[in-house]
Order: sequence, then structure tokens, then C-alpha cells
Amino acid sequence: MILYEHFKINSKGHLEIGGCDSVELVEKYGTPLYVLDENKIRENCRAYKNAVKKYFGENGGEIAFASKSLSFKGIYKIIADENLWTDIVSPGELQTAKEAGFPLENAYFHGNNKTDWDIEYGLDNNIGVFVVDNMEEIDVLNQLCGKHGKIQEVLLRISPGIEPETHAKITTGGVDSKFGIAVGTGQALEAAGYILEKKNLNLTGIHCHIGSQIFDVQPLLDTADCMLEFAKDVKNKYNYEIDIINLGGGFGVKYIDSQQSLNIDEGVKAIAEHIKIKCGELDIKTPKIVFEPGRSIVANAGATLYTVGTNKKITGYKNYISVDGSMGDNPRYALYEAPYTIVAANKANEKSEITAAVVGRCCESGDFIQEDVELPDLKRGDILAVLVTGAYNYSMAMNYNRLPRPAMIFVGDGGSRIAIKRETFEDLMRNEI
Repeated sequence: MILYEHFKINSKGHLEIGGCDSVELVEKYGTPLYVLDENKIRENCRAYKNAVKKYFGENGGEIAFASKSLSFKGIYKIIADENLWTDIVSPGELQTAKEAGFPLENAYFHGNNKTDWDIEYGLDNNIGVFVVDNMEEIDVLNQLCGKHGKIQEVLLRISPGIEPETHAKITTGGVDSKFGIAVGTGQALEAAGYILEKKNLNLTGIHCHIGSQIFDVQPLLDTADCMLEFAKDVKNKYNYEIDIINLGGGFGVKYIDSQQSLNIDEGVKAIAEHIKIKCGELDIKTPKIVFEPGRSIVANAGATLYTVGTNKKITGYKNYISVDGSMGDNPRYALYEAPYTIVAANKANEKSEITAAVVGRCCESGDFIQEDVELPDLKRGDILAVLVTGAYNYSMAMNYNRLPRPAMIFVGDGGSRIAIKRETFEDLMRNEI
């Protein structure tokens, strides 16, 4: 086992993913190749669902999958099958969910700058809940709801002023964040009252998200305190009780041995116990609690397979292992030096002989997948596997240097199937005249 139980080394010394030999997968599908273990995704969905039911009661909580982490038709089919809601942040994600047959009445529509067209498209498709981010959106949504003859359920996104210990580029809950309306300035309370005045909007609850890769539950407990205290302020000022508190996502995922995932069951239990006590202290009803996990549902289900092209040794300086992928299909190291575990998939039992930077094929000096990786002395044609790539890899992929995006497959119980076809040159030029 490497990091997680579905990454194993078989008797041939090959990495197995979801019971499938990675070397055989490469022979069948080529590289670069995104691989997703469907059983692991479902297991993670059920871990959240079961924990929420256990600690919040049958109807006391809900799970909504954060689409931004991984959006394609296949994932929405799984999420629907597992009876989760979803959150979407763009009309493109909305359309993808729609074409997958996902029930859009079970979707939250997020975004800090929804255009008028975005809003109207959401209304046309009967989105369940709009998460409003600013005063302008409140006005436009109310106006367009009047045009459509609808009363729309909304959550108000607030910024609680809590900044967990994570990378600055994935922190979203500070008082000066571009997301939501700040509690500390008094503007969020004003916005709540503003929504209550709108005849076409129904303030169902409040939302926040403080960031990703949170390994300590305490920032989430602090966030719950802020949200509940805000709900009390709304009750005191407007005589209105908040029904739903959406705490967003953020549970940390283990990418390397030195990290430890935030346990789903233990995390939800701690949050539930804390909320119940806090509601009693504040003398407010316990609201329905919504979580929006993304990374912690799909990240550890994924791996990306590459073929080695060169093993370049600069005597006395540095070693480079170049692969046939790039920052185009895995931009996270280039963006914020995200750590990964990388193994030689066809030589998984061999001892490490070199320390190398794993780099891509883009004409860009920053095109790194990972630095200082301990590996066997690989040669052209060997296979590398980058583990835990199910989140924010395909969803952030691009066509820099006109490189087509990889195929994606589902694996499970020793079988595999195509989920997304490999892009072709025709796909790259489809919209060009």
C-alpha cells in the first residue's frame, strides 16, 4: 500500500490502482492518463453521508459535492447515484451537470461575479439555491426572479474573518477576501436585512468557505461559532431564524507521507457536538448543516500516469526526469508548489538511486510536476505515477503549447472504462476559423 489502500504493488512489481495494473492501463489507453478509482469516490461520498446522518440526524444535514474540484459528466452521475447535492460555480458546470442528468433542484449556484446571463440561465434551469455574494447580485437576482415569476431560495455568503493554516492561495474566509460579505464590518448583517426586504427572494440560510487543505478541525469549529453567532444577530435584529448553515468544504487530504488526512467521521462528529452546544448557549434552534467537500471526495481516488522521455543528469548540479505530461495537465505545483507522491509505476519495488526533478514537456522553465523526488535510475519508456490527482488536475487543465488534454478512465474491481476521451488536434482547433 502507498498512501491509500487502493494504491498497491502487485507481484510483478507494478503499481495497481483500483485493482488494475498501471502498466496494462498504459498499454491499453496510452499516456498521459488520468485514472479514477470509482469505488473510492463512492466510499468517500458514503463516509460523509453516514457521518452527517449519524451525528446530525436523518434530516439534520446535507452533503453537496464541490464541482470545481472535478467537473465532468461521469462524476455528476456518481454524485446523483449517491444522493448528494452539488455546488456549481459557473454556467459551464451547470450545463455539464444538466447533460449528465443531475437534478438541478439539488444544486447550489455559487460565484462572486455571476453575470446577468449566468443568473438568468440558472433561473431557466430551476437551480435549487443561489448563493448570493454581494449587494449587486441580490438586486439583479430579485429583478430577474420577478421577470420569471419566481421566488428563489438563497443563501447569503458571508466572510467570517477566519484564516486557517493553509496556503494563501487557497484561503477564502478572510475579512478582505474577494468572496462573500464581511461579518466584522457589519456589512453582512446589513445584507441579510436587504435580502429580507426583497419580495422575490427567500433567505434560507448562510454560507461560508474558509479554504482548503485544513488538517485541524479547530478552524472549522471557530467558523461554526461565527456562523451561529451571526444567525443569532439576524434573529435579534430582524426576528428571523436561519434554517440552513453551509460550512463549505476544506477537509485536508494526504498527498505525502508526512501529512495526515482530516478523518471525515471524526471531523463531522466534532463539528456536530460543538454546534449543538453552541446553539444551546445562544438559545437558537439547531439549523440544518451543509458541507461542501470536493477534494476530500475525489482527490485520493485519482492518479496520473506518464511515460518517461528523458533522464537528464547535469553533473554536479541536478537531475531531471521529463515526462510526456506537463503543467498543462497538472498545474498545481506551478501554481503553489503542491506536494505529491510520485512512484515508478513499472518499477515500484526497485530502490531509489537518484534524486530528480520531475518536469513536463512545456516550453516553460516553471513546468515542474515535483522537485527532489527519490526514484530508480529511470530510462525512456518507463512509467511514472503521480498519486492523489483526482482533484484540481483535470478541472484546471489547459492547452498551453497546444498540448491536448489527457484521457480519463474509471477503474474498479480490476476493470476499466473510458470516462473522457483523449483530446485530438481537431478538438484543439474546433472553434477556429
